[in-house]
Amino acid sequence: MHTSQVLQELLSARMVAIVRGITRDQARTAGEGLIAGGVRLMEVTLNTDGALHMIEGWRSAYDGRAYVGAGTVLNLAMAKEAVQAGAQFLISPNVDQAVISFALEQGIDVWPGAMTPTEVVAAYEAGASAVKLFPMGSLGIGYLKEIRAPLNHIPLMATGGVTIGNIADYFEAGACAVGIGSSLLPKAELESGNVEAVRERTAAFVQAAARTETDK
Repeated sequence: MHTSQVLQELLSARMVAIVRGITRDQARTAGEGLIAGGVRLMEVTLNTDGALHMIEGWRSAYDGRAYVGAGTVLNLAMAKEAVQAGAQFLISPNVDQAVISFALEQGIDVWPGAMTPTEVVAAYEAGASAVKLFPMGSLGIGYLKEIRAPLNHIPLMATGGVTIGNIADYFEAGACAVGIGSSLLPKAELESGNVEAVRERTAAFVQAAARTETDK
């Protein structure tokens, strides 16, 4: 399996914070709260207005404290823009061979999104260090458990439907990590600039991931 510092952080921290559709002001609130709460991997989706500026800003503000990546990287052009902005890893909802190849050339971790066993294996064999199982909110934890049985050699990050109440179930079903968006960063708190509320919720998620790791 391909190993890197970013992948090792993913396997250790076991969660990626996802921000989508927020403003630059909200990005500051999110970033400060996430960092204070102990998050080590943060993803800005590229279908967010100003996403590249947010990635640049987070890299400048939190370099050495957290890894900053780009999400919703659909094609090669988007991948190039993300890396130029400073993205340290790329995440997609799809499997695009050109994106995977470019990431490998740049020495960047890439975690493509896949749903079927064929897609998962294809992404991994193309060089992805982990594969995002998506959309987990619709597929359900039972699907994760079933697909994990024959593919237990492939690190699977589950994205969709994760809450503080069910995060342990995802790990029990075999996820190496989870991607968390709206349940981690409610819009109301970002709009009000409530850094402390973000910090508290983030810390709870970080502790839940750490607790399920030690309970294994």
